[in-house]
Amino acid sequence: MLLKPIEQSFKVNYSYSLHFTKGIFSIENTLLKEVISPSDSSKIVKVLFVVDSGLLEANSWLLKQIDAYGEAFKDSLRITDILVCPGGEAAKNDQENVEKILEGIHKNAICRHSFVVIIGGGAVIDMAGYAATIAHRGVRLIRVPTTVLAQNDAAVGVKNGINAFNKKNFIGTFAVPHAIINDIDFLDSLEQRDWIAGVSEALKVALIKDANFYKEIKERAEKLKNRDKDAMLYTIYRCAEMHMEHIAKGGDPFESGSSRPLDFGHWAAHKLEDMTAYSLRHGEAVAKGIALDLSYAYLLSYISEDTWSEVLEVMQKIGFDLSLPIFSQKDLQTLLTGIEEFREHLGGQLTITLIDRIGNKFDVHEIDLQLMEKAVNLLNEKVKIKVV
Repeated sequence: MLLKPIEQSFKVNYSYSLHFTKGIFSIENTLLKEVISPSDSSKIVKVLFVVDSGLLEANSWLLKQIDAYGEAFKDSLRITDILVCPGGEAAKNDQENVEKILEGIHKNAICRHSFVVIIGGGAVIDMAGYAATIAHRGVRLIRVPTTVLAQNDAAVGVKNGINAFNKKNFIGTFAVPHAIINDIDFLDSLEQRDWIAGVSEALKVALIKDANFYKEIKERAEKLKNRDKDAMLYTIYRCAEMHMEHIAKGGDPFESGSSRPLDFGHWAAHKLEDMTAYSLRHGEAVAKGIALDLSYAYLLSYISEDTWSEVLEVMQKIGFDLSLPIFSQKDLQTLLTGIEEFREHLGGQLTITLIDRIGNKFDVHEIDLQLMEKAVNLLNEKVKIKVV
């Protein structure tokens, strides 16, 4: 007896929201309470907090304020615990951080009707988000990003992950957060390099999608460097809007294909982070990666010398160091292994995004390694660094 295959198909609609606020834990600010426990709900919802230790160093009052918020709204939510985890890429390099959060979810009986609220930079949000999405096959997640890069990029997507085998985001999940809440007050305590770093993601999306947005960043370059709050808030808002629009309307939210336009400049960025033992911020590495791929595109005559020079100048005006830490042939060859590692990360065919004009991207499926070596040296010559 021949049995025919059984086939079914179904669709699932996802929705999530990005909110902007100030003073998220002020008693007068009910946004978080309303997101966790809507006014039409009579249930008290359990909430587990995960907080970035680096954030606490700059905001020592935060834990007390979270406790006071929980007490003020105890009829709607119950804070079961507040876990503190290391900030920066160290959060993603140690599996014990994931185990700590999983244990917290277990001990506090956090279920799929409860919430995990993560407060911190992009690395902590990636790591803790991964833990939340594998516990009970996914508990509800609220992200409260506190850096520029997290507010405009890392926290507004649907990815979670940790590093393994010296590879960026080797382990991870796709999961849509319940909500993201950007509290602009957290930006005030950022170090200068963290203030600047996230702008690279805005430049990335502008270069591949929106020439007008690039022009606005160019016009605001000095203001962004000098910590003009309005200039930064606009940049964060527009960048986040474009990222979320791409996820919702780009046709591949969970990246089953090979084309990843939002990873423009990232093949080199991921490798540079690893090569520098993550002393580079992700946004700093992305800036270098974008500059390298622009140099490669220039050598292939996809973009003009004027365009190449102008974009590099804009990036330097914002405050980016675009030099590549390549001091030997060994360094150079190590960097170039990032191309194949990027293909493995994507799966399938190698797909690298380039631009042929500002605001317009296209994909290539082969990289001329000799020409990429030349691009490395050309970029370092351009920014006055000794070349190999």
